[in-house]
Amino acid sequence: MERTMTLRRRKVIEALIGYAFIAPTMLGFVVFLAIPMLVGISLMFFNWSMFKPPEFVGLENIQAFLQDPRVLTVYKTTFGMAFGLIISNLTLGLGIALLLNAKMPGVLSGFFRAAYFFPTVVSTVVVAVIWQFLLNKDLGLVNYYLGLLGVDRINWLLSSTWSPIAVIITDTWKNVGFYALIFLGGLKNIPRDYYEAAEVDGATTLHKFRYITMPLLTPTMLFLIITSTIGAMQIFGQSFILTGGGPGDATRTIVMYIYESGIRSFRVGYGAVLSVSLLLVIVGMTTLQFILSRRYIHYQ
Repeated sequence: MERTMTLRRRKVIEALIGYAFIAPTMLGFVVFLAIPMLVGISLMFFNWSMFKPPEFVGLENIQAFLQDPRVLTVYKTTFGMAFGLIISNLTLGLGIALLLNAKMPGVLSGFFRAAYFFPTVVSTVVVAVIWQFLLNKDLGLVNYYLGLLGVDRINWLLSSTWSPIAVIITDTWKNVGFYALIFLGGLKNIPRDYYEAAEVDGATTLHKFRYITMPLLTPTMLFLIITSTIGAMQIFGQSFILTGGGPGDATRTIVMYIYESGIRSFRVGYGAVLSVSLLLVIVGMTTLQFILSRRYIHYQ
């Protein structure tokens, strides 16, 4: 009996120690995520300008959301740029990772890794301002070098066709190094034995990439697809600084529209509806990706 009590005390103590370790994380989750999320959901049913007490309006904000023609336009813009960002970051990230995974001196490898990753730690504002100058129609270096190739000047920031591409270029330049390093980590985890066995069987470089590298990179690919989708759907800084969402709504993302509606126009309740809609879209897309991943994810 006494031994049983001692074991129970030990289990209780171990449980308390475990809860003590996770308490800071759980506290941060509750204070900075759970409570703001619940407050945001509740604000959907109120009309609040931040200068007067909130006024309960029921479903009026949701009705306004369903009748707002700009919502569909903004979501189309967001989806279009998100798709471009995901494709460019994943494709270029994988290409850079394959180059970095090639045999080279350790110092040179470390230099290239740091060089590609450096833009990731630079502020979004700084990156956007730099590219605002680079993409300037008259004075930008991009148009200058394109002119040397015989290409006419492109109005990167004021054209409804080119401005989304400018945002994609800027975001890709900033974040592709992160994708490259994650891909590189995935490549390093693939056992060399597989490649050696394939070489013995006469496999070409293309065969090894198709039948060994890509299948065993699918867990890494899933992680990057999900994180890039979540990040791309929340893009704000690049569009806000480069083009201000224009021309028209060509680069206006849903997060920008939330900011303009909830903060600039003091329609906090309507901004909350837009925020919840974005949350539902991201959760739906993430769930769909997990479901589809069962068909292509391969583990060793």
